[in-house]
Amino acid sequence: MNGHEIKAYIHRNRITDVVNGLYDAGFENLTIIDVQGMLKALDTREQGYSMEVGQKVVTEVKFELVCENESQTAEAVAIIRERAKTGQPSAGWIYIAEIQSAIEITD
Repeated sequence: MNGHEIKAYIHRNRITDVVNGLYDAGFENLTIIDVQGMLKALDTREQGYSMEVGQKVVTEVKFELVCENESQTAEAVAIIRERAKTGQPSAGWIYIAEIQSAIEITD
């Protein structure tokens, strides 16, 4: 497989629009995880203080998606960029990594 893994960190309130956009385009195998991060909070309700980190944090969503080729990767990134917007200058991050190999787990 010469695909890519997309990891994106976005504001929690944008995940529904992002997932719906990806699903409508045929992307279905997403992994979604709530994480604490340092994105700029949209408002005070979104921000909390982490005793472990010793800083203010925001509950963000990290999601992962595997794309089979450059075309799928570009399409997914475009959907994420459009649907994750918050009206703020920075609304999150998208990371893309090449997949060296993929091994199916079978019987």
